[in-house]
Amino acid sequence: MKIAFAVNDVATEQDNYTTIRLARKASAQGHEVALIGLGDFIYDAEGSICAMATVGQQKKFKNDTNYLKHLHDPENAKQRICVEDYDVLMLRSDPAEELGERDWAPPAGLLFAQVAASHGVIVLNDPENLTDAVNKTYFQNFPEEVRAATCITREANEIKSFLEKHDGKGVIKPLQGSGGQGVFIIDEGNKKNLNQIIEAVTRDGLAIIQEYLPAAAEGDVRMITLNGRPLKVDNCYAIMRRFSQSEDMRSNISAGGGVEMIEPTDDMLKVAEIVGPKLIDDGMYLAGLDIAGDKMMEVNVDTPGGLSYIEDLTDVDFSKVIIEDLARKVRLQKQYGGKLTNRQLAVI
Repeated sequence: MKIAFAVNDVATEQDNYTTIRLARKASAQGHEVALIGLGDFIYDAEGSICAMATVGQQKKFKNDTNYLKHLHDPENAKQRICVEDYDVLMLRSDPAEELGERDWAPPAGLLFAQVAASHGVIVLNDPENLTDAVNKTYFQNFPEEVRAATCITREANEIKSFLEKHDGKGVIKPLQGSGGQGVFIIDEGNKKNLNQIIEAVTRDGLAIIQEYLPAAAEGDVRMITLNGRPLKVDNCYAIMRRFSQSEDMRSNISAGGGVEMIEPTDDMLKVAEIVGPKLIDDGMYLAGLDIAGDKMMEVNVDTPGGLSYIEDLTDVDFSKVIIEDLARKVRLQKQYGGKLTNRQLAVI
């Protein structure tokens, strides 16, 4: 099997990224793996989707750090590939990383991915629906039962009114963003700074304001879903709790949070069950559900992470299951003579 991963930029990949873990495990299984930066796609004169890609060796590497060093080795120069020769293209870029610098990159990457899908490449997550799903407003399309009360606006008075209705407590963050950056928890302790916080969050766009979930005080939970269902191997779920290790209350790992393994509660599994049908209908093959208590705080469908941490904590090879599942999709596509749609293949 030939797998290509589309990332923001190969040079900025890190050894704790889920993409690197998946790529390394795929290489160890003998699959051909290529990494493509968003700016490296080519639509050539013959109408094919090509790219200047970093192609890894098909062998076992000791760990993710060594594999990333191999990818970053100056001697491993980019080479021109035809994306349409690859069986699978996994979209693993974070739109938030391009804000203000390369705003053109995320939509361009999706356009190339859509053309690749129309030419027979299995593209995951489905690029047609991913165009809408990468925005945090996608979250509002799930049943109200599983999501926190939310307001999206740039109007200061609307934000203040929302907070008043929720006892003066809530969470404010940029509509476009990730990694816990620009996230503020509003309570009595910092309410006097509310005007400055609103100004800071809305300076570059819309803000999303959510009710504060008491369960979030102990951190949030990242649950990985595959084909619209919780990823589970040998009775072990791909799920972890992220908690703050400082006073700013942000539990995101990239914001300095810690992680620990947990068993999913019935409430968490119920959340996954409720959101599953929409993930399936939209072709969201691999997703990350961020849960606090019985509510979902966010759904990550563009570059869900945390898999490397979960594997290291559990010693369970979830990556192997994902790679084998991709190979199954490739077989199904061939068995059906290419008649299955990309969205069907994404979650079948």
